[in-house]
Amino acid sequence: MRKLIYILMISLLAVALCEQTEAKPKRHARTKARTHSVAKRKTVAKPKPAVVVPRLDADGDVINPYLQCEDTCDHVHGIDLSHYQGQVFWETVGENTKMAYVYLKASEGGDRIDPYFERNIELAHRYGLKVGSYHFFRPKTALEHQLRNFMAQCLPGEQDLIPMVDVETTANLPTEEFCDSLTKFLRLMEVAYRQKPLVYTYRNFYNKHLQGKLDNYRLMVAMYTDEEPVLADGRDYTLWQYTAKGRIVGVKGYVDKSRFKGRHGLREIRYRH
Repeated sequence: MRKLIYILMISLLAVALCEQTEAKPKRHARTKARTHSVAKRKTVAKPKPAVVVPRLDADGDVINPYLQCEDTCDHVHGIDLSHYQGQVFWETVGENTKMAYVYLKASEGGDRIDPYFERNIELAHRYGLKVGSYHFFRPKTALEHQLRNFMAQCLPGEQDLIPMVDVETTANLPTEEFCDSLTKFLRLMEVAYRQKPLVYTYRNFYNKHLQGKLDNYRLMVAMYTDEEPVLADGRDYTLWQYTAKGRIVGVKGYVDKSRFKGRHGLREIRYRH
């Protein structure tokens, strides 16, 4: 009887040892799988948010990259751009609701075109801005060549705003001769586009050369001060370019910013199709 009990105990012990031996690999497999899962989660973990480091501009002032306007921010604002700003991130600019319009450089003189113009006008439209085009006027260059150069870039169907002529130099011509050249070019533009162009110039340049010469044209006047510019002949103007050191997210470096003066508004410079 004792012998039978002894044999039975040996059999039970053998069965228990076998079960324990088979269980070990299963626990090892689960441990391995859990370790792999943890490693996988570590691989796809989200990176820590980038730290924004303050930067200073050329004047030593802290740059606020999210600043939409450098004056009161109570006006309808716009910007003008050329190849000097390089590649612009238009999706970001379009989200900046204070920037209602943009003027893009299209051409200069008789044969220069802005290499970024086509890209800029396509993307500015895509992301919801009202777009106009401008030409940098060269007084000594043949007027017909300048008009042809501008018209090859500034297509009426792509314009939301009237064309603009950038007037910054007399090219050493006497004032009367310079003004004669400019007014003839403005008339050519008016005939070509069936509406008067906007004229951009600096306050001091206007006071020295253009008083009484542009009474029938809307003006954008540039002067970078805290107070609105006053023209020597007292005439009204539509837009004030108040800074050449503006900042806006989506544009690297400085950008020119302007706003409507007084009761003037966007409807006054809309392109009439």
